[in-house]
Amino acid sequence: MGFIKAFAGALGGSFADQWKDFYLPHPAMTATSAVVPAVPKGTDAGRGSNTKGSENIITNGSKIVVPEGMALITLQDGAITAVVAEAGGYEYKSDDPNSRSMFAGDGFFASTFGTSWQRFKFGGTPGAQQLAFYVNLKEIPDNKFGTQGEIYWDDAFFGTQVGAVTRGTYTLKIVDPLLFIKQFVPAEYLQENAPIFDLADMENKAATQLFNEVVGSLSPAFSIYTNDPSRGNRMTKIQSDQLGFAQALGQAVEEAYHWSSDRGLKIEKTAIIAIEYDEDTKKLMSDVKKADALSGARGNAFMQQAAARGMQAAGENGGGMGMGFMGMGMNAAGNMMGAMMNNGQNAAPNYPGQPGKAAPEAPADEEKKAE
Repeated sequence: MGFIKAFAGALGGSFADQWKDFYLPHPAMTATSAVVPAVPKGTDAGRGSNTKGSENIITNGSKIVVPEGMALITLQDGAITAVVAEAGGYEYKSDDPNSRSMFAGDGFFASTFGTSWQRFKFGGTPGAQQLAFYVNLKEIPDNKFGTQGEIYWDDAFFGTQVGAVTRGTYTLKIVDPLLFIKQFVPAEYLQENAPIFDLADMENKAATQLFNEVVGSLSPAFSIYTNDPSRGNRMTKIQSDQLGFAQALGQAVEEAYHWSSDRGLKIEKTAIIAIEYDEDTKKLMSDVKKADALSGARGNAFMQQAAARGMQAAGENGGGMGMGFMGMGMNAAGNMMGAMMNNGQNAAPNYPGQPGKAAPEAPADEEKKAE
């Protein structure tokens, strides 16, 4: 009975597989999905007639749609058999006996009894596994990054080490779907009834690894950006130069983890939501702002006003040369100090004993004695 039942089951399943299928991406696909299974639509909404075809066998003549911004990869028994990266509709064709169909012109005996014999040897089940998956080639958004503690880097503008806590998001792009599938996607996402490989899935350990690698690259990315003379060496420009920082972050990730060369991945854009500098960096930034404000003519004006305030305070307290400034307003004192500072270089030369004072003229009678 087991022998007959197995054969009968093989015959029934192989005949049902003669119907062509129509494959599309899994309907649960989202913007953050990187790899999704291709699913047949032959029984969609009860409108199809093929209800008994074997799972994981793609019948010859089946139509497979490749939407814009996606690539299709087919596998047989775990090996990649084809890659399609151009949008359009395609007809599946395979030399495998399990894929033969009389509706695809393979002939009734070749497609039905030949396949039945193959299945009979495997206990009534197909002797092969054929799967198809879609790879998202669009920018995949909303990949988050953030630091729990301060990260530090050497800053060329400040000439010292600075630190900050930061968080934001980035978009990545799969630039080589074949490399991405072969080198990075775990096997659990490339088998029958596989879940969707979603980068936003907290249970996706591969996505978690990417998050950790980006966080580990933030410090060198800040260093690359702030030490680039073409960007003015100013980290304050990072939040307004998202594309420039994305290039720096992508460079840091590639140097450390080889995303592009080993995995077919690339960071496209970043959006820094917040940067919180540590206390030492805040003080340093405050000092730099003051130094910038005191440079040039503005700095001279500040020094004049400071000197004037000092003289006015001395006059109010009494004593010394400050008495000469009693009753003068601060602006008047500042003007006088400005004139003194500007004319100081024209002062008379010093002579020994009384610095800053010119030598007096000799009396006329002494001049005659000298003759």
